[in-house]
Amino acid sequence: MITQLEPKSAAKPVASLPETRPVTLMINGAEQSLTLAPWTTLLDALREYCDLTGTKKGCDHGQCGACTVLVDGKRINACLTLAVMQEGRSITTIEGLAGNDPSAPGQLHPVQQAFIDHDAFQCGYCTPGQICSTVGLINEGKVRTTADIKELMSGNICRCGAYTHIVDAIEDVLQLRTNQPA
Repeated sequence: MITQLEPKSAAKPVASLPETRPVTLMINGAEQSLTLAPWTTLLDALREYCDLTGTKKGCDHGQCGACTVLVDGKRINACLTLAVMQEGRSITTIEGLAGNDPSAPGQLHPVQQAFIDHDAFQCGYCTPGQICSTVGLINEGKVRTTADIKELMSGNICRCGAYTHIVDAIEDVLQLRTNQPA
């Protein structure tokens, strides 16, 4: 005997997300008004909608640090946060570091200069994330030793192996800050 199945009653409507919504982000000191899908990552918003391509897409899973940016002075992986979650916060990318010091307008950030002085990059792909992570690390104020630097920078991978020079650059910047008069 063949049993005939009756169609199920009308299915419950599926909730739908809005396709896009307006988002206002403060990026490198300038307000950016964007229209984004709610699931757009901060990384994609920066690269695809703001043309700030210094922030790199590496693993897209928060494991390499190439997408590191500063949000309210703290380092985050831009691939792991949604752009809509950053409204009302100050976002700084590698493009926004240079020239932001009122005492030295138009000059490189001290961390950028230290990376140049210590040849702390080879291919340069990870460098923007390394530099932003270093600025965040300095802002955190937890570094006391070389081992601290290595541990606190362990979320940023350099496939070229410039780690020794990166640590030297960070130590140089930390030394400069320690020797400055209060």
